Amino acid sequence: MELKNILLDIEDGIALVTINRPKALNAINDDVMTELGWLFNDHLDFQSLKGVIITGSGEKAFVAGADITQFKNLDKQAGCEISRKGHKVYNSIESCPIPVIAAINGFSLGGGNELAMSCHMRIASTNARFGQPEVNLGLVPGYGGTQRLIQLIGKGRAMELLLTADIISAEKALEYGLITHIVEQEGLLAAARSLINKISSKGPLAIARTIELVNAYFDKNANGFMKEADRFGETIGSDESTEGVNAFLEKRKAKFRNDS
Repeated sequence: MELKNILLDIEDGIALVTINRPKALNAINDDVMTELGWLFNDHLDFQSLKGVIITGSGEKAFVAGADITQFKNLDKQAGCEISRKGHKVYNSIESCPIPVIAAINGFSLGGGNELAMSCHMRIASTNARFGQPEVNLGLVPGYGGTQRLIQLIGKGRAMELLLTADIISAEKALEYGLITHIVEQEGLLAAARSLINKISSKGPLAIARTIELVNAYFDKNANGFMKEADRFGETIGSDESTEGVNAFLEKRKAKFRNDS
């Protein structure tokens, strides 16, 4: 697939995915959603990558929402299809076996904030702003916002943000737990890369299984404790674990990757 709305750059084992519609403040339309789905389901080779960074083009916006022009004159069925497609794509990001970090440079609103929340971690520049303003349009969030926002900041705060459509600062987002770090905009990507490189020094299988287990906590059809026991057994019997345990006992740094 030819990427027309997303820039992809892979360097030092890190894939930088940039939503590139700066004139529309990187608003997500159907083409962007299709390209994201293709990247995470068909194109990116997770075994050869340390992690993925998702960001927005320019200095004003990460993603300032969904492209509202695509919502005009839709019926219920069409609306359901748009939402379900978004769920499928964002779920594929959330279930990615390597760390996915949202590097939020400016507005992270509506469908853009839902994209950020589907990532495993979120760091933001000082000028970042966050919100779910869908009720201003007589809409509800359609890409998982009513579910993931509660998971990240709790029911009370999520309910207030969803019902008031208030926009909050990076500082407030950090206080709420929506993000984990605030940095100056010029250092945002470097901070994201540093975090991925830190994680990549750990066992790749253990990282993948940990992501799976954390996601299982929110899966109503999964028994997280049973799955944890199974994955613990899997990892403890792996070559990766043998290397990690031996390195600990020999008081040396474990070598999990060829480039470690």
